[in-house]
Amino acid sequence: ILPFISVNQILLLLLILTVCAILYNKVHQVPSALKNETVDLESPEEMEEVPVVICAAAGRMGAAIAAISSIYSNTEANVLFYIVGLKTTIPHIRKWIENSKLKEIKFKVVEFNPMVLKGKIRQDASRPELLQPLNFVRFYLPLLIQKHEKVIYLDDDIIVQGDIRELYDTKLAPGHAAAFSDDCDLPSTHEMVRSVGMQNTYMGFLDYRKQAIRDLGISPSTCSFNPGVIVANMTEWKHQRITKQLEKWMQRNVEENLYSSTLGGGVATSPMLIVFHGRYSTINPMWHIRHLGWSPDTRYSEHFLQEAKLLHWNGRYKPWDYPSVHTDLWENWFIPDPSGKFKLTRPDS
Repeated sequence: ILPFISVNQILLLLLILTVCAILYNKVHQVPSALKNETVDLESPEEMEEVPVVICAAAGRMGAAIAAISSIYSNTEANVLFYIVGLKTTIPHIRKWIENSKLKEIKFKVVEFNPMVLKGKIRQDASRPELLQPLNFVRFYLPLLIQKHEKVIYLDDDIIVQGDIRELYDTKLAPGHAAAFSDDCDLPSTHEMVRSVGMQNTYMGFLDYRKQAIRDLGISPSTCSFNPGVIVANMTEWKHQRITKQLEKWMQRNVEENLYSSTLGGGVATSPMLIVFHGRYSTINPMWHIRHLGWSPDTRYSEHFLQEAKLLHWNGRYKPWDYPSVHTDLWENWFIPDPSGKFKLTRPDS
């Protein structure tokens, strides 16, 4: 005969089982929830640094400041700025940042030793500004930036209007050490290029009268690229010994005058055109709208410039000087020099 079990005992048993079930779920689910939350907080995608290299040259530090200001203001990414300067200019740029609204940025100041260029630059009086040591910083990225797999290099005469993370996410093909903007990539810029007589082929950069250039087997009508904006893979750069290759062509130019600043691209672009010929990936054209500094008269449409992600005043006519075009877009991001040393040149100044 089964023992008599009261209704109250049955209800008590069910209550105990329910409490046990609730406690079991709490014990096993809470850590799981915490674990998921921790993964989200430490997501590599969120925490990964976006390293951006910009030079701060004497006489044009306001350019670097405006570029940094525009990048920082238009992204939520974890940007780490590597600001490269010479020993004499570093205190000025550091003071400028630390005494302005840029004091919140993450940055490292890197000193570039111009002695690495000794014997590698042919003196050329036609455009001496192109021979400044910091123009060659892009050749030495792995020596200056040690801990990153991927790096963005930007000239100082740029403004970024988009999220720099998009540029950083540029896909590089296997075996490519860098991505550049192809000079034939954007039909809307072709009219401007023609109007200022700027070359966008290898003929505008290399002296095809020289046998060493003809021996490269590169057609003079091959489209050039612009190394003012670079997305670089440091592992491939080191593996392919890109810096050594660039130095080789610099030394050959000293001996044989293979290219010069009298040609369209100056002395820093030409060795890169040789070394990276046929071995680079491409950047989205809207991430490098250039030639804004080639003429004080030729202008892009305002609508086109608003759509652009990055503007580049490459050429002689810089937006901090006069004359220049579209200076309002640049001045939006300029932060005055607390020391008063750097001043804008304007018609009424």
